[in-house]
Amino acid sequence: MKMTKKILAGLFAVTMCFGVASCGSKDEDKGNKNDASTIEMNEADKQAIKDAAKELDTTELANKEVKFLSHWDINPGDGQVVPPDIQMFRDTYDGTFKYVQTTWDDRYTDLAKYVMSDDSPDFFSAMDMDGFPKGAIKGMFEPIDPYIKLDSDLWAPAKATCDAFVFKGDHYVAGIQSYPQYVCIYNTKTIEDNGLDNPAELYKNDEWTWSKFTEMCTEFTDQDNEKVGLDGWWYAAALNDTCGVPLIGLENGKLVNNMDNPKVTKVQELMYNLGKNEVFFDRASNNWSIRGDGTTGLGVGTYQTLFYPCGLWGIENSPENVTAFGDVEAGEIMFVPMPRMDDSDTYYVTSRVDGYLLCKNAPNPEGFAAYMNCRMLTLSKANEISINQLKNDYKWNDDMIEMRDEVIRLCNDHPLYDFQDGVSEELKNSMEEVKQATVITGGGAKTWTQNVEENKATIDYLLKEANDNIDTDAADKAAE
Repeated sequence: MKMTKKILAGLFAVTMCFGVASCGSKDEDKGNKNDASTIEMNEADKQAIKDAAKELDTTELANKEVKFLSHWDINPGDGQVVPPDIQMFRDTYDGTFKYVQTTWDDRYTDLAKYVMSDDSPDFFSAMDMDGFPKGAIKGMFEPIDPYIKLDSDLWAPAKATCDAFVFKGDHYVAGIQSYPQYVCIYNTKTIEDNGLDNPAELYKNDEWTWSKFTEMCTEFTDQDNEKVGLDGWWYAAALNDTCGVPLIGLENGKLVNNMDNPKVTKVQELMYNLGKNEVFFDRASNNWSIRGDGTTGLGVGTYQTLFYPCGLWGIENSPENVTAFGDVEAGEIMFVPMPRMDDSDTYYVTSRVDGYLLCKNAPNPEGFAAYMNCRMLTLSKANEISINQLKNDYKWNDDMIEMRDEVIRLCNDHPLYDFQDGVSEELKNSMEEVKQATVITGGGAKTWTQNVEENKATIDYLLKEANDNIDTDAADKAAE
């Protein structure tokens, strides 16, 4: 069994790469890969998959094809290795995937059309964090509880993740695991050259706090010489969530506006004060873009930007593709979770879900469940995720790999999801202004008190509208 786990651990790296690369991509249709020339596993690897699959319910599926609606194809393409979860699904159930093509912009429109025409696909990605709870409210998805045994030993590691997506007492997302949405990336040479404390060491000593973060940003910033403490598109969201309270939460099946939560107020005041100290790159003077807009450099690789909150996807790439952050082979690139509140003992990491939704009236929910069990079993056997690729292809060092494991552990121990993108376009657009209000450069920043006064009523109204739909739907079900 130990050898089986080691083999599956290496194989699972491929699965993770597919999932991370596809999540959030706004590419248009990609070619159907059902007939692609893939790289098959060797016989020893296949046997390891078969041995592991003995833990599954191997009852034959009445329908062996599951339909996946997305702007990306779940089937492996030309020159790609067949991922272990797909290999397990093929070997155990003779299962296949039918790719139902759509585009990023048309995903939900097409899903609604298929559902209304009684031609539903089976499953849909939850990784973009914009499908729940609106998809449940609008009847585009249905609960997974009748098909997936979430109280089983197999699904025990995913309990906290799945419990974050409960709607009227039912689970809607088959969440394999939580995955960090943001980490705080920095350049070790910048730290050393400026005589600053290494954030990784501060974290290990439990000293990586808001006050230390503020001190370092302020000390490093020198706007006259184009040196700034923070840049990027995501630091507002990443910093807010360090208080442990998302701006839009889901509690007891109800959407909640947390704008006036004391912890949110506290972190937003921190952000406003960082802006007063001018530690942000001045987007207002750069056509409202980050430094170089990510094309000619981010300032991190040129030692001009201290911290750059971003997803791990930003540095999980080949050395030549991460030079905006520094020379990875020289050990320049490193990251930590965002800092914790000074009076808290918990580091909160904004999370996204690695998982899928079951479409309304799915023709093959049993096939969907069988594949999800394969995904879960593959993950549960993987003790070292993508270590070989990170070391050999991406040239990560041991410190980076150790920290990656740590931030993944943090967001699975305390999953923190913000649902502002998953309710409606109106809410999503309104929250774009709300979450940036205290960090706008060029003199446009507002205090959090001003922001709440100007926007809370609108956000409350949009959430009430969504919650009323939840109540209406519940009443309709009770009457049936």
